[in-house]
Amino acid sequence: MPKQPAVYILASKRNGTIYISVTSDLKKRAWEHKNVQVDGFSEKYGVHDLVYYELHENMVSAITREKQIKKWNRAWKLEVIEKQNSDWRDLWEEII
Repeated sequence: MPKQPAVYILASKRNGTIYISVTSDLKKRAWEHKNVQVDGFSEKYGVHDLVYYELHENMVSAITREKQIKKWNRAWKLEVIEKQNSDWRDLWEEII
């Protein structure tokens, strides 16, 4: 997967703690979370499984979408994950 702006959601488990962010390199960033190379929220709460992502043409679009999703209530966030990944599989294998 080449570098491309992306919005992504990590989860600790199905319906568990979720983390939403944006990156220009999803493969690298997901690896960093998975291998606890990132201090902060994802490390503290064990949020390491990539359960949702969407690719964008440019960073402005990705950041706009990230801000939109972060404003949603939890039910909407869970719904967007369920639509793309109903089993809450770790999508890491898909992007490497």
